[in-house]
Amino acid sequence: MQITADDLIGQRQRRLLKLQEFKKKGIDPYPAKARKDHPNQYVIDNFEKLENRTVTLSGRLMSWREHGKVIFADLLDQTGQIQIWLKADSLAGKTAGKGMLAWEDLKLLDAGDIVEVTGTVTKTARGEISLLVAGTRLLAKSLRPIPRVITDREELLRRRYLDLLINKDKRELFVRKARFWEAVRRYLTERGFIEVETPVLEHVTGGADARPFVTRHNELDTDFYLRISTELSQKRLIGAGFEKVFTLGPNFRNEGVSEEHLQEYTQVEWYWAYANYEDNMNLVKELFRHLAQVVYGRTRFESRGFVFDLADEWEIIDYTDIIKQKLGIDVFKSADEEMLKVLKKEGVSLSGVINRNRLVDNLWKVIRKKIAGPAFVVNEPKFMSPLAKSRTDNELLTERFHVILAGSELGNGYSEINDPQDQLERFLEQQSLREAGDEEAQMLDIDYVEMLEYGMPPVSGYGQSERVFWFFEDISAREGVLFPQLSFEVDKLTGKIYGNDVIRFTKRHRKD
Repeated sequence: MQITADDLIGQRQRRLLKLQEFKKKGIDPYPAKARKDHPNQYVIDNFEKLENRTVTLSGRLMSWREHGKVIFADLLDQTGQIQIWLKADSLAGKTAGKGMLAWEDLKLLDAGDIVEVTGTVTKTARGEISLLVAGTRLLAKSLRPIPRVITDREELLRRRYLDLLINKDKRELFVRKARFWEAVRRYLTERGFIEVETPVLEHVTGGADARPFVTRHNELDTDFYLRISTELSQKRLIGAGFEKVFTLGPNFRNEGVSEEHLQEYTQVEWYWAYANYEDNMNLVKELFRHLAQVVYGRTRFESRGFVFDLADEWEIIDYTDIIKQKLGIDVFKSADEEMLKVLKKEGVSLSGVINRNRLVDNLWKVIRKKIAGPAFVVNEPKFMSPLAKSRTDNELLTERFHVILAGSELGNGYSEINDPQDQLERFLEQQSLREAGDEEAQMLDIDYVEMLEYGMPPVSGYGQSERVFWFFEDISAREGVLFPQLSFEVDKLTGKIYGNDVIRFTKRHRKD
């Protein structure tokens, strides 16, 4: 069969023919067993120790350069590339026994195939560290060619596996992200915190102002919410006698997509008994400095057009005072109409339910977006903080703080309410806002109030999401997660390859 088309479909058809050739020769193109003695980078870093020794490496062929009776190729694994060197005289007379490829079988390989190669660690005449191959096995035949570059941002996100494969810097970014979360866990556990499990499905969701996702539990015949925070579950554990707990995992908020927000994201949240918000501010400040040094080896960053140094003294900003100073608004006395007028002047357009909470929050955001940090904002009003304890010297303000970096809030903590009657009153106020149409207002959790009636010690809580990592890296939200949510789409070429029946089934299954 002669195939002349050079588009994706034509290249795929040629590779399918090669696949059939392997099978005719009795070679399994997708064997289960493989061997890998070392990562590629280990061989390069330890060349003097491994020179002239026989090793087996496995990875993906990223290039294939034939020069008569000599072939050079680049073998890629997670750590990087190493050159492999195949000679006809080294493989002459070999047969495809036990899956090993003879010299004449090499023509059936393509860039993108995953192989196992055994040979001698050496250097070429040009001094490049290489593996002089004595034996090759096919581990997985690639049916589609790997693109050299993808310029369309949407395609990079949809085919993240290709993005990571061809862009080493992207793989390194997510290695740093793994180190980031590892450092968070170690920082907390070394200070006596215990990692605990909290439910993702909740009857009543709370701990934040956000619209939740709703799902159905068929066995219990009831609706559940995907958690927007782990707060109320963790504080139940404080009431149960634990003193330092944290949860690191996904939260879900049914909100809009932006450069800084996703509906699903990872967050760490902790609760510390017998501590207040000032204790937590010190812990948080040292955590940020610790993460910066462990992951990046520095404390100075440039992000979103700002420059900040976490080693600097952190500014303390008074929430109500700065709104009054910068915008001339008293959040307790100014009329809603006056606030709305200032927001319009600042170019802020509000839609949906507009209440005093939203007005004040957006006034603060006008100011916040110009603050480089590092800073803490404190003294948020009680009506804005349904779970935070009021200040003893001013009942209108709360013992709450936010971390401010590069114009955004990157962390939220406070001294928690442990007075059940105060908490019930706050919940009822929030429930009234929900019934008035504010879907982000918090729900009444009467079981949580019941727990407080048994007694919960003074406690301070804090939470920060992976936005901290995105800001350290100066990347967008979707760039900072491996698999961001996108609208459903079937590629046109995929439709041609697999046929209309498969595509129809895919779309029908999605609707079901």
